[in-house]
Amino acid sequence: MKIMAFEVRADEEEYLDALAKEHGIEIIRSSAVPGPDNADLTEGCEGVSFLGQGLIDRALLEQYHRNGVRFLSTRTIGYNHIDLAAAEELGIKVCNANYAPNGVADFTVMMILMCLRNYKQAFWRGYVNDFSLQGLMGRNMNSLTVGVMGTGRIGRQVLKNLSGFGCRMIAYDVYQNEEAAAIAEYVSMEELFAQSDIITLHMPLIPETFHIIGHKEIAAMKDGVILVNCARGELIDTKALVEGIETEKIGALGMDTAEGEEGIIHRDRRTDIIANRDWFYLHQFRNVIMTQHMAFYTAEAIESMVKCGIEGILSMKETGTCPTMLKA
Repeated sequence: MKIMAFEVRADEEEYLDALAKEHGIEIIRSSAVPGPDNADLTEGCEGVSFLGQGLIDRALLEQYHRNGVRFLSTRTIGYNHIDLAAAEELGIKVCNANYAPNGVADFTVMMILMCLRNYKQAFWRGYVNDFSLQGLMGRNMNSLTVGVMGTGRIGRQVLKNLSGFGCRMIAYDVYQNEEAAAIAEYVSMEELFAQSDIITLHMPLIPETFHIIGHKEIAAMKDGVILVNCARGELIDTKALVEGIETEKIGALGMDTAEGEEGIIHRDRRTDIIANRDWFYLHQFRNVIMTQHMAFYTAEAIESMVKCGIEGILSMKETGTCPTMLKA
């Protein structure tokens, strides 16, 4: 079997080598983002694997199908970049990746603490020998209420991580589960906004969650609320974030992912002119921490993502399904 792997990073190579040898398959590799201009690379391939920077729309899927592609995998948990309905109509099976929630959950707690203790300012001052304390006073976590939006695997792990801090924990999810309910109190979204000192998002990006936090929702939150997003950028309206920071309604913002990050993250853009005003305007505030979509980025997660990406395709071909197969 021949598989085309797009968006391959250097840290994935050893795992791709091992999988190719183990399963006796050919894995062609490119660091390019998948798109119409490189669709010809998939000719003769039954499977295609990629990350999340390209838009896998109907037109591209049709090109892949004409080239003989029948199986797709995204080496990410999120799959909003794929037109699943079009893939299903074309008879192309699709799967996503799976990895332990610990890396993202750990990163989330780190981001909360950095926001809570004004770390960005302290870090900057240290580099210019400014060791003053003015403006750096933080708060104790155990005196606060943390609201977790989304109690899937990552959200639940965040709750477990936070349980040692002694803070009050509340949660919101359309689908409640017993494990989360044993740690946190489920409340309505409106109650979570009204009661939380810190809000962290752990929802998938689907039509129902797009801009689930906007101007109205931020207005309903506590003054000085800390917002953390290590899930998907489009869960929050960027213009609402800008207004919230400017008016000081939002006390601090921790973002590992932001709306419009495609083409910016995971690349060296130091010498480029980048046309994304709101993204970079947010980036410069003293109380906004933005990282390059790296919460997932651990050795354990990368190995699991690559393994899911290749073995998911093999399983779908051999058995017609796999544990992470997606449906429209």
